[in-house]
Amino acid sequence: MTELLIREPVTGPVPDEETPRRDGWVRFLLRRPGLVVSVVFVALVLLAAFAPQVLAPADPDLGVPADRLQPPGAAHLLGTDYLGRDVYTRVVHGAALSLQATVIAVAVALVVGGSVGVLAGFVRGWVDEVLMRAVDVLLAIPAVLLSLALITALGYGTVKVAIAVGIASVASFARVMRAETLRVRQSVYVEAARSVGTRWYVTLWRHVLPNAAGPVLVLAVLEFGLAILAVSSLSFLGYGAPPPASEWGSLVSEGRNYLAVAWWLCAVPGAAIAATVLAVNRISRALDGEWSR
Repeated sequence: MTELLIREPVTGPVPDEETPRRDGWVRFLLRRPGLVVSVVFVALVLLAAFAPQVLAPADPDLGVPADRLQPPGAAHLLGTDYLGRDVYTRVVHGAALSLQATVIAVAVALVVGGSVGVLAGFVRGWVDEVLMRAVDVLLAIPAVLLSLALITALGYGTVKVAIAVGIASVASFARVMRAETLRVRQSVYVEAARSVGTRWYVTLWRHVLPNAAGPVLVLAVLEFGLAILAVSSLSFLGYGAPPPASEWGSLVSEGRNYLAVAWWLCAVPGAAIAATVLAVNRISRALDGEWSR
């Protein structure tokens, strides 16, 4: 006699495939609150750089003399300066100039330094010796001193400051890119590509560059924070955009004359610079940890 086994229908809830993934993201965010705060803050800074009217619709150059040097309060969230201009509005609109100079500086350092490093590590021989000795000369000169010398030759202005800071950072990108190119150049898949007759530029483009670019991009994120400090320092010294531009470094420079009676003129833009650098460094450390796995 044959017995028929009849399974009872499942009456419970059907498991959702998205639930484990969602729980994983929640655990990831809860374990890294500093990273979450850093990403949110950097997103706000980028929003202030590209669309400052969203966060501060007022005119940053419009001042009311009757409201000069007012402390932070309900009328002015972060106080006013010596001309009655809102400090919060000027800091938000100043993010555009500061980040524009920073992006240009990092792009110059990444492109020039990366190209020098790839050429030195891939070609080797006398080309490597000449390029690396030039990089050693750049490393021997302090970055601030080199930037000041380049600004003297190029002239004042935000773009000139950015180019000077970028050239001063070329050496670090060149050394990291050369080391990664040498590592990838000795890999098995690169040797296999050469053995089958692949042209050198195809090997460089398809195999060497994609596998050597990861640490250099992480370095670019880290250098972004250092470039903000360098650009702000040069702007503080008066080499950046001329008044009434609200660049972060120039805002700190303007507020130092009123530090005894209006501390917020220096504290607010200085806090914006420090928070941006710390947030970018936290993100770069997270990227470095993920890449090292």
